[in-house]
Amino acid sequence: MEPIQDFAGLMSRLHSMKERKRVAVVCPNDAHTEYVILRSLQEGFADFLLIADTPHLINSTYIQRQYPDRVKVYEASNPDTAAQEGVSLVREGHADVLMKGIINTDNLLRAVLNKEHGLLPPGNVLSHITVAQIPLYNKLLFFSDAAVIPRPQLKHFDAILRYDIDICRRMGIPEPRVALIHCTEKVNEKFPHTLDYVALKEKATAGEYGTMFLDGPMDVKTACDSHSGEVKGISSPVVGHADLLIFPNIESSNTFYKTLSLFGDANMAGMLLGTSAPVVVPSRADSGNSKFYSLALACVCSGK
Repeated sequence: MEPIQDFAGLMSRLHSMKERKRVAVVCPNDAHTEYVILRSLQEGFADFLLIADTPHLINSTYIQRQYPDRVKVYEASNPDTAAQEGVSLVREGHADVLMKGIINTDNLLRAVLNKEHGLLPPGNVLSHITVAQIPLYNKLLFFSDAAVIPRPQLKHFDAILRYDIDICRRMGIPEPRVALIHCTEKVNEKFPHTLDYVALKEKATAGEYGTMFLDGPMDVKTACDSHSGEVKGISSPVVGHADLLIFPNIESSNTFYKTLSLFGDANMAGMLLGTSAPVVVPSRADSGNSKFYSLALACVCSGK
């Protein structure tokens, strides 16, 4: 399997799969979500189950009339009920992916995280992965966690690594190069996450993550720019060639996300991990393209 180097390659992989994924969309009432649905239908890689609250049912029935064989519409009395119905459709095997429309993220996550009827298996950690296509980088760059875990502890870092490495491999990267991000290359007990990084590297050396390269702490520039590593005298398969960045906390990762989007002219995609099926939870500020590629990413990575 060739690595997917950009979002054009992501779409090529999706089309080559020759399988339409079933996507449950909760409250598909906004222009961006409708754009994603219609573009996906035109691209031919997904069928949709639209769960609309009663006041906005007309939006979904309008799409259904255009694609009667590819779109089913479910009516819910309110957004919370719509979220519960969307989660149930995934749990019962009627949908492969869950996607958020114009519903508050907390409301959707309440249904996703319900201990009896949700999508997070017991013992799993909920996390988020972002994939960025950056004009000045020669491949897609994966990073976590910009959306869910405020300050990861060792068990969270371990789960994030396992989830993200699996996604990298599904995207055609058999030996992911992973950088553990910090402001310097030094381990310091004043920064507890650097002690966790040491433990993660021990796990990697023991083969717990399979064939991959893991190094850090290091800063983002060292991880993604070979010249920076040369200047610092750091030699590592990761330096200058990182596929995946693991950030120490949500502040740094989310700031990186927003900075790439605003100043780096990056296209972004992202989804929740740890759930029994991919969950696409785009930000209200995300572009239509970002939401579309997020769904495409989830469709490529869904299933066993």
